[in-house]
Amino acid sequence: MSKADSSPEQLTDRLFATERQPEDFRFDAAVARVFPDMIRRSVPGYTTIIPMIEVITEQYAQPGSNCYDLGCSLGASTLAMRHGISFDNCSLTGVDNSSAMIERCEHYIALDDHSLPVRLRCENIQETELTDASVTTLNFTLQFIPPEQRSSLLSKIAEATRPGGALILSEKIRFDSEDEQDIQTCLHHEFKRANGYSDLEISQKRSAIEQVLIPETLDAHKQRLKDAGFDRVLVWYQCFNFVSMLAIKAA
Repeated sequence: MSKADSSPEQLTDRLFATERQPEDFRFDAAVARVFPDMIRRSVPGYTTIIPMIEVITEQYAQPGSNCYDLGCSLGASTLAMRHGISFDNCSLTGVDNSSAMIERCEHYIALDDHSLPVRLRCENIQETELTDASVTTLNFTLQFIPPEQRSSLLSKIAEATRPGGALILSEKIRFDSEDEQDIQTCLHHEFKRANGYSDLEISQKRSAIEQVLIPETLDAHKQRLKDAGFDRVLVWYQCFNFVSMLAIKAA
């Protein structure tokens, strides 16, 4: 069997297309099977963010350092980082606490043609040992960590980051202004409808995820990153209520 033939099956996301009992969203095997379709149709700008992670990694990866993708899911950002690292003596580690995600991620890593080894760990990112890092990615991951535990994780990342290193943080955010929140939420829902999701799917997915994904304001994120030990924080991308930030440690 060829590598192309061994690629994990990708399905259209229909998880919320019929009436179902309310339950919190989980990154289980069912989600893993449809995840590429789900995130492409649900997160505005995702298909732009991923290749730009490669560009940012190329700029900030340092020789002899470690790079981490925390909450790697199926490895899209891991592979982007892999192709952005130009030093043979760097290490790259992807971490996710979902065994279903890690299992499928292994297939995508094996199919990729880059020679840099990738280590995958199935564990809680808050327990992952981080050392001598030059680039770390949290691509729509921090939002699933309880808010009261986010500062300690970011402080651990900042402490492990080399001078001149960086953290790429992508998040769904909320807004202080109720009017702006309503407008951005409406635009996000229209984005989903344009990608084929029904009102039932949008409503049920929102109910499932609202107690699991806790968004915060952009100002809250920036202040926490600075408090953690990063010297510069900037937004390099925003589409509706989704942003990606770059937090840099002074050289």
